[in-house]
Amino acid sequence: MTVRIGRADFEDPDLESFLQAHLEDLAPTAPAESRHALDLDALRRPSVRLWVAQEGSDIIGTAALAAFEPGHEEVKSMRTDPARRGRGIASRLLDHLLADARCRDVRRVSLETGSMDFFAPARALYGKAGFVRCAPFGSYTNDPNSVYMTLAL
Repeated sequence: MTVRIGRADFEDPDLESFLQAHLEDLAPTAPAESRHALDLDALRRPSVRLWVAQEGSDIIGTAALAAFEPGHEEVKSMRTDPARRGRGIASRLLDHLLADARCRDVRRVSLETGSMDFFAPARALYGKAGFVRCAPFGSYTNDPNSVYMTLAL
C-alpha cells in the first residue's frame, strides 16, 4: 500500500490515540522532567507544523516542526507505529520535514532525543540524515537523559 504524508487533521480521533500511545511509550524511559514530547494541545499551536504518514486510513507515523526562534526549528513528535518500524517511514517523514523547512528558509533544525538504548534507532536515523550532537539549545539544559542534535540547512 502507498504511504501518504500530509498535514495533520486534528479532528481525526485516531490522531489523538496515536499521539497518546507515543506519550505512553516514552513514559517509562525517563523521569517526567526529562520527557519533552508535546501533547495534542501543544501540537495545535500555530508555531507547530504536524504531519501524519498514512497507509490507507491508518496513521503509521507522525512528525512535527516547532519554531522557537527565527530561522531555527525543532523536530518534535517523531513516531512510527511500532508494528511498521524498519520500513523507512521515519526517514520519509524526516525528509519531508527537512524539505518543508528548506522551502521556508529555515536555516537550522535541532532536536532533543533520549540517551537510553530505546532511542538508539532514532539517534542513528538523525545521524544518517546529517544531524550532529550539540549543546542544549533553547530552554533545554544539560541532562544525562537527553541527547541534543542539530543540522544546518
